[in-house]
Amino acid sequence: MFTASSFIPRASVAATSQTEFKRPQDGIVIGRINEAGRAGVDAAVISAREAFLRHRKAPLATRVEWLKAAAKAVRAHAVELADLISEDVGKPIRMARFEANRGAEFIEACAAAAPQLKGEVLSLDAAAAGAGLVGMTRRVPFGVVAGITPFNAPVNLLLQKVAPAVAVGNAIVVKPAFAGTRVALRLAELFLAAGWPEGLFNVVTGDKDTAIALASHPGIAAISFTGGTAAGNDLVRAAGARKFLAELGSNAANIVLADADLAFAALRIASAGFEASGQQCISAQRVLVDRSVLGDFLPLFVTAARALKVGPASDVATDVGPMVHAGAAERVMAMVADAVDRGATLALAPERNGATVSPGILTGVTRDSRLWNEEVFGPVVLVTAFDGADQAIELANDSDFGLQGAVFTRSLANAMRFADDMEVGSLWINEASRFRLDMYPFGGVKQSGIGREGVEYAMEELSQIKFIGIRPGAN
Repeated sequence: MFTASSFIPRASVAATSQTEFKRPQDGIVIGRINEAGRAGVDAAVISAREAFLRHRKAPLATRVEWLKAAAKAVRAHAVELADLISEDVGKPIRMARFEANRGAEFIEACAAAAPQLKGEVLSLDAAAAGAGLVGMTRRVPFGVVAGITPFNAPVNLLLQKVAPAVAVGNAIVVKPAFAGTRVALRLAELFLAAGWPEGLFNVVTGDKDTAIALASHPGIAAISFTGGTAAGNDLVRAAGARKFLAELGSNAANIVLADADLAFAALRIASAGFEASGQQCISAQRVLVDRSVLGDFLPLFVTAARALKVGPASDVATDVGPMVHAGAAERVMAMVADAVDRGATLALAPERNGATVSPGILTGVTRDSRLWNEEVFGPVVLVTAFDGADQAIELANDSDFGLQGAVFTRSLANAMRFADDMEVGSLWINEASRFRLDMYPFGGVKQSGIGREGVEYAMEELSQIKFIGIRPGAN
């Protein structure tokens, strides 16, 4: 039985409350997590501010060495971190191991990209009054930033905030999701042991109250949040006028045109919709198929879904493990029931066992259903037909969300048409919506977010442009 408390070097803060933590796989209580509350947030922000002031003039070369040391620590402890991910989140162990190693790669990418983040020299004499003047810009840190992270990728999504923030000179306070608490605390311990200055990376534990206290704290200069849209709206109100970077919800559309490789599309979309129990913001949720090939595609898709192994998170062969808790599974099944009540048909019926839900595929889902309009965040996908590109685009854009989408086609002309007209932050052609690489700008439109993540893009978001103007030769 573990007890998890905030990681704030040289500070000891009493918890405001304590909550039991249940393992997703079997619902057994394995620990308790302390709520940091306002006092814990105050202590963490003070710790981070002091670290920022002590190290604000640390050379870029020093920050790069900190990042390299952190990446080395993550690699050395990847097995341990993967075990924590799998036990606390329910992610299948094979995917948890991939995530831990991806986290190390992301830190290394930030270390490599940090020296490339440059300012510029400006031609001030474009204005008559600027003749003879010199202007330049440079990127400077905010100071203390907050990272608020979700449960579903507790190593990777946390490091997507910590590494860019530190790379550009900030100190950071992280509030992880409840299920990601032990992972966040272990990373903070590892980085301190690897040589990071005390206070550069702090962790406050708890749930919504602590997150709101952190986002609203006057000592926080910028906030980077990944999570649901409703929570994001609460946090942006708490943040007020400060910089707010958010990667929010989605219900990703994956479009299959008549000229697509149907077998390939079925396999990729099944992986994107069901693996890791569909608990990713860019998991495939709405599959739109040209009516002329729907009869061929649907059996391939059902077969691909059936081939995925449902099992315990600890089994290396498992594709679909438990959801984060039984309540999440209940919500998914309620969304399925709502769709069926409105006339949908089960092409593959999902089955629930505790927190585990097997893959489900529905057809005939109406556009007033929860499954069409909300983010399911579970292993259930709807399939619907369209007639022509115009209708496909209209259906895809019939959403409050716009994070990432996908189109399967052999035609470059078709691909570019959808690239122009789909309302998403990023679009993949002949790859499913769940695919993501860390070097491209990742973020949404509409209710799916503000700003962009990705190595260099996150560093830009977590730094500010400062202008310096010079009148040479002035006495």
